[in-house]
Amino acid sequence: MKKAIVLLSGGLDSTTVLAAATNKGFDIIALSFNYGQRHNYEIECAKEIATSYNITKHQIANIDLGAIGGSALTDDMDVPKNRDTDEMNSEIPITYVPARNTIFLSYALALAEVENSFHIFIGVNALDYSGYPDCRPEYIESFQKMGRLATKSGVEEAEQLQIHTPLIDLKKSEIIKLGIELGVDYSKTHSCYDPLGKDEPCGKCDACLLRIKGFLDAGTSDPLNYPDI
Repeated sequence: MKKAIVLLSGGLDSTTVLAAATNKGFDIIALSFNYGQRHNYEIECAKEIATSYNITKHQIANIDLGAIGGSALTDDMDVPKNRDTDEMNSEIPITYVPARNTIFLSYALALAEVENSFHIFIGVNALDYSGYPDCRPEYIESFQKMGRLATKSGVEEAEQLQIHTPLIDLKKSEIIKLGIELGVDYSKTHSCYDPLGKDEPCGKCDACLLRIKGFLDAGTSDPLNYPDI
């Protein structure tokens, strides 16, 4: 079996990607990040999901992006609430964490080298949340090219790094339908940027609103409980 590094946040998208990589027969090494996010119960979600998929190697990297700040997810800023789609897409949102995917993929690249893996899976999406610059196909393409140039394995090995983005061109509803086909238990996942507590999404931030709409458009119900919804 070929090994694959799967970036696992415990969220809807990354869990669907984990299911897709598992379905393709890869030997999975999960990689999660405790990066200084204000609400890090997502790590507990990631641990539970990894266990449910019988993943024996689950690396949790501790880095402090909170020391840099600049995002509502890592700094003392209000998370936007009750925005419509046009507002979400009008500019790069304040929930963007500076260079986060570049940092995460760099860790994944290093881990792939150590594990002799040439496959990295990440749940970026360029449709339902196109405001993030590090979720675009051209960004992934560029990072993949860099990874092939900047590593010992890229220079010496015949096999080349592949960054897999199975969700990049899918709507949220299509991601959910794919996950249901793959048997994903979405009750174990999180999405909220500003949760009231563990298993208590706010129901009003961009991530919650996009998730709720995704389940409605997919013709099914979200297993999470939201206040006043």
